[in-house]
Amino acid sequence: MSGFIFLGDVATASFKSSLRSLGELLFPSHCVRCRQAIPARHILCRSCRCEVVPITSPFCHCCSEPFPGGYPSFICTSCKERRFSFLCAVSAYRFRGAVRDVIHRIKYHSDYGLRVQAGRWLVRTLRDPRMRTPQPDLLIPVPLHSLRRRERGFNQAEAIAEWVSHRCRIPCIRAPVRIKNTATQTGFDRKKRISNLRGAFILHHNRDVLAKHCVLVDDVFTTGSTLDACARVLRAAGAASIRCITVARG
Repeated sequence: MSGFIFLGDVATASFKSSLRSLGELLFPSHCVRCRQAIPARHILCRSCRCEVVPITSPFCHCCSEPFPGGYPSFICTSCKERRFSFLCAVSAYRFRGAVRDVIHRIKYHSDYGLRVQAGRWLVRTLRDPRMRTPQPDLLIPVPLHSLRRRERGFNQAEAIAEWVSHRCRIPCIRAPVRIKNTATQTGFDRKKRISNLRGAFILHHNRDVLAKHCVLVDDVFTTGSTLDACARVLRAAGAASIRCITVARG
């Protein structure tokens, strides 16, 4: 009887495999960026994958801004002039080419499925030595205002963070709440971004972050103003430490 079940399972798997092969023949997968046909379960063709540029040393130890040359670990001039409420921000890739296009498709075209690829990219940040000690207790996505969330259908930072949480077994919670529907930060300089975000976030449940090593999650680090505004409310609530991870560095 068990042999019959086993053979049935093999036949079912073979049938499903044949269906997949037929589906790939009739409806081939396409690169989400250039639309070139690619194998199933891929999202980018080889050419577009070559445009995914990881951030490697040397870079600013605080904000991950990459620099040319053979410098040792250092803090960039911009970070020296500011005092962030987080310890550091670790970014996996440069915000260009295929990485930028994937993030834009998630944010502005509601392509929820691409959160998986963004999550895979984000996992790279957790291997950075800056993230190993202390080990993260919580992942906390940067929130969207309720109106913006309704327009997009979901919060892209939350979608990516939840995938990483499941993959890496780090709890993910909604902690700060965005109470101010700020204008888009695109095109603002640093001073304007800081002013735009003043009073934008509050924390309802302080006990959730008290004495916890918190990691804020967002899609892109540009000036750090949004992450810093979130970090301030976590710090005021008694978080033991706050670090940030983003898929890309703008």
